[in-house]
Amino acid sequence: MTDRPRFLSRLGLADAVTAGNAALGTLAAAAVAFDPTLAARLVLLGAVADGLDGVLARRYGGTAIGPHLDSLADVASFGVAPALIVAATVTAAYPLDSSPVLFVAGMLVPAAYVALAVIRLAVYTVEDEGAKTTHGVQTTLAATVIAASVLAGLDSPAVVLGLAAVSAPLMVTPVRYPDLHPQDALVMGVVQACAILFAGMAGESFAFALLFLALGYLVLGPRFYWRDVSEAAEPEEVSDGPPESDGPDPDPGA
Repeated sequence: MTDRPRFLSRLGLADAVTAGNAALGTLAAAAVAFDPTLAARLVLLGAVADGLDGVLARRYGGTAIGPHLDSLADVASFGVAPALIVAATVTAAYPLDSSPVLFVAGMLVPAAYVALAVIRLAVYTVEDEGAKTTHGVQTTLAATVIAASVLAGLDSPAVVLGLAAVSAPLMVTPVRYPDLHPQDALVMGVVQACAILFAGMAGESFAFALLFLALGYLVLGPRFYWRDVSEAAEPEEVSDGPPESDGPDPDPGA
């Protein structure tokens, strides 16, 4: 009797896309050193991949590994990469020798952002996976806000630092955010794709539209986003078995 291969044979198509999301997050983190705009585009591309893996899991079936793999990939794409964009932007503008307080803030706020993103993703995987609502701002949404602000030209150190400082604690609040409905997620994905693909004024316009949509959902979603009463209810107790789906719905899920 031979054991089946330990890794690749256990992965599905959706899992491969999720692994690609992790690779995009790593590329984004590396791109920060020479082109923060490219890094922002890669973060948004990771958000598109994050939505696609959920679509593929529902269409072709997910695996028990999927939700855990999804959260690990999101740490890279929506935790570390946007945090490095913020750190690089702030520390470049405020050197340690001339602005020590702002320099330290540019290091500590991104570090806190990553730490809280990791906590949020772990809690999501254990408690909220498969639910129609989830506690706290999704890491995908927080990263989208930061990346879209950079591509929209709102990339001053004060803006990106402020967005990270506000988004970080919101990721671990008890406020419940509903999943986007498929048609709304599709609109968001199209706007994301246009912000990634287009340069110049057109690209900035789509990035600004994406920022507007993301901030609108962040502020108004918990109270005004339309959903069924049953979807707004607390999720039932998590069973002992593994989750059946891979990752979140095609929206800012985790």
